[in-house]
Amino acid sequence: MSENDKLTEEKIFDAATDVFVEKGLDGARMQDIADHAGINKALLHYYFRTKDKLFSAVFEMIAKKIFKKFAPVFDDDLNLEAKIRFFFREHISFLQANPRLPGFLLNEVNRNPARIKKLLNNIDFNNIWLQLYEQHKNELQKYNISQETLPQIMISMAAMSVFPFAARGILEGVLDKMGLDFNEYMEERKTFAADFVINALKK
Repeated sequence: MSENDKLTEEKIFDAATDVFVEKGLDGARMQDIADHAGINKALLHYYFRTKDKLFSAVFEMIAKKIFKKFAPVFDDDLNLEAKIRFFFREHISFLQANPRLPGFLLNEVNRNPARIKKLLNNIDFNNIWLQLYEQHKNELQKYNISQETLPQIMISMAAMSVFPFAARGILEGVLDKMGLDFNEYMEERKTFAADFVINALKK
């Protein structure tokens, strides 16, 4: 692939992500994406023949970015507590930079769960759970966490980060009545959520 091709693909990915997040897969049109990327529709179809193929490519790109960002979670040199703090700090920061992403993914899951399930089939979640469990087996056993219950812990942690953004429209109104700013609240949550989980595990 030439450098020019790479730059064009990057423009398409960025434009497609914006349009898909704003309008969803069903509401997005290839013409919208081409206009947003500043290219003609024929060129867009040259790189990605259908909207579904482009959506799949964008979804995979987002997944790769997320996994690359959280690669240190699998670092043997970090203990369990350090990884929990890293996760909340980086996960919330990622969502602050991409605040519409949770709503987009939830909408797509509701619209076509089979499509999202098919895309997720490319991710080996069992290997992720197993790798983390083997790295921290002694610590996890001390907290009565088994290999089978580890996914419960991980999904609960993710929900603590994602929910405020997925329900931002409601939460901002609640926080405003309490005299709190959403962005400041989320900054504090990076530490609060980590402390909450660590203290809960120790009980």
